[in-house]
Amino acid sequence: MKLLVVGSGGREHALAWKLAQSPRVQIVYVAPGNGGTAQDERLRNVDITDPAALADFVEAEHVALTVIGPEAPLAAGIVNLFRSRGLKVFGPTKEAAQLESSKDFAKAFMKRHNIPTAEYETFTNAAAAHAYVDQKGTPIVIKADGLAAGKGVVVAMSDDEAHEAIDSMLEGNKLGDAGARVVIEEFLAGEEASFIVMVDGKHVLALASSQDHKRLLDGDKGPNTGGMGAYSPAPIVTPQLHARVMREIILPTVRGMENEGIRYTGFLYAGLMIDAQGNPKTLEFNCRMGDPETQPIMARLKGDFSKIIEMAIDGKLDGAELDWDRRTALGVVLAAHNYPETPRKGDRINGIPAETGDAVTFHAGTTLADGKLTTSGGRVLCVVGLADTVRGAQSVVYDTVNQISFDGMQYRRDIGYRAVNRKQAERHG
Repeated sequence: MKLLVVGSGGREHALAWKLAQSPRVQIVYVAPGNGGTAQDERLRNVDITDPAALADFVEAEHVALTVIGPEAPLAAGIVNLFRSRGLKVFGPTKEAAQLESSKDFAKAFMKRHNIPTAEYETFTNAAAAHAYVDQKGTPIVIKADGLAAGKGVVVAMSDDEAHEAIDSMLEGNKLGDAGARVVIEEFLAGEEASFIVMVDGKHVLALASSQDHKRLLDGDKGPNTGGMGAYSPAPIVTPQLHARVMREIILPTVRGMENEGIRYTGFLYAGLMIDAQGNPKTLEFNCRMGDPETQPIMARLKGDFSKIIEMAIDGKLDGAELDWDRRTALGVVLAAHNYPETPRKGDRINGIPAETGDAVTFHAGTTLADGKLTTSGGRVLCVVGLADTVRGAQSVVYDTVNQISFDGMQYRRDIGYRAVNRKQAERHG
């Protein structure tokens, strides 16, 4: 069978890489793909981004099923279009994707369905937003309502920072339409985790837990990014917490959507904040796999993923089971010069080693021209290592990272440190 993965990032490379391992899959097309998907003989890049043209391609090539990677085509209604043409596709409809494409929609939905989340208000008027911050005080969180590629959230630790964020979004139009409305919410302290599930409209299948590192610099310092690395499993997600998140957050979301006449299908990602007492609250929803969480999750997933996707499309996830590598997978993002502000493109990439049983490099912002691999985006590569412990996985990853080079390459040297600290605390506790 032939499959299609829509997107060009590290998440899409990892999904296509995993799907291509199935003995029943002949080829995985990636639209538009990147330099890494261009180099893999089991994958084939397709230079099409227009949804209608993609549907035409699927019909012409007899593609069995399509997986949508990024948020923008989902928010634009690519799933609705594919379904209207009778094509098998995994992802949420435009209506369901509002859980991600509008922060205000998501917060109001959570309020209606008693899903634990931070207290909030929504503003389009800058003066009213400033007054709310003055009333509530800092730290406080300012979020652009619309899609801003992971850059629409400011965790303001000071009053100045909060007022500046409001001005840049509402007055300065820094994020365009995405920031024409802002959600201001209480600051939640604790540890973040990513909880990702597959949904077929009714049934839910949880993927392995993961945790990502959003800030640019070691020790969780510096600006927020789309994510500088991730690992799976996340030790903070204990079996008890897992059951609680399913019961209090995931299932009420799927049921709530259904009750409102919106059948949710696709990946559903709940970004969680877990406080010191172990209580989870929902920071945000994404209607897709996370990036960089997908890379370590796919590296741990065993078995035929194409069968699981097919069961999800057919509404049969209640019969699906996932088998995981017992090892920890840890991914480190190698970012371009001056990411996340104005990443430089066109730097030559050297030294990416061949994939092994315990290390694989996924491409994101790369392009292949005349046999030369160069940078073409902010997050360039995600190197994943597997080992029996988090420390072991760190060692495998950083050994691989040390072989790769491009001008201006920046990365964190402490991915997974929270899991290491947790293990140490348990030993000394």
